[in-house]
Amino acid sequence: MTAPDISFEFFPPQNLEASFRLWDTVQTLAPMDPRFVSVTYGAGGTTRDLTRDAVATLHKSSGLNVAAHLTCVNASKAETLAIADQFAAAGVTDIVALRGDPPKGEGQFTPHADGFANSVELIEALAATDKFNIHVGAYPDIHPEAQNAQADIDWLKRKLDAGANEALTQFFFEAETFFRFRDACAKAGIDKQITPGILPIENWKGARNFARRCGTTIPKWVEDAFDKATRDGREDLLATAICTELCSDLIDGGVDKLHFYTLNRPELTRDVCHALGVVPKVDLQNVA
Repeated sequence: MTAPDISFEFFPPQNLEASFRLWDTVQTLAPMDPRFVSVTYGAGGTTRDLTRDAVATLHKSSGLNVAAHLTCVNASKAETLAIADQFAAAGVTDIVALRGDPPKGEGQFTPHADGFANSVELIEALAATDKFNIHVGAYPDIHPEAQNAQADIDWLKRKLDAGANEALTQFFFEAETFFRFRDACAKAGIDKQITPGILPIENWKGARNFARRCGTTIPKWVEDAFDKATRDGREDLLATAICTELCSDLIDGGVDKLHFYTLNRPELTRDVCHALGVVPKVDLQNVA
């Protein structure tokens, strides 16, 4: 089995303790030589400044290729593009362009009066700057706001046609879910990179709740396995085995790139990468 190219997602720290956790995560995973790492926005754009600062610091201090998340939420077009310009000035060349979740307490996304109406408009504006490699989201399971699976694929094609270079999928539990999605995308004429998003399950209760919120199907065998493993105190062992098997199945099916949602908890992601043959290549320096 050929080791895949990998990338990691982090979220920005909101306090001192979380800052140390982020740096520990970076130090643990940077030797895996990721092709990029991304830093998220909070719901409703609540961590916009934190994301900007974390991206700039990581880019300067770690030597990693850092992709910044950018959303349409609670900002005008001018404000959003000004943030993109700040990323570019800091040397950032990759952006994960998303519509974004509505602020907490709001049931649905409402565009800013002077803002981008959706992710396609944002992607078109970013592509017009000719400054960024643009990544977008994709949904192997039906997005909660989509009418059906085909609507998700049609919208993804619009995003890629608008100038995006690569799609990063929402996480899923079975390789066949991704393969069906990949085949449907190819049938729709999508020929750009679609990279599976992988969630190593550090906490089953949290992962299950997250899956339910974002429409990810939870197979019964996964529910049963984690219920038993939790009772037996073997949750970490099961999580490592399930994640490694999922990644191996994807690689056997022709996948050569994987994107890990680390939740700033690196140990399980590191162990899975090692099991897949991704070996440390570099030593991270200059990160306090």
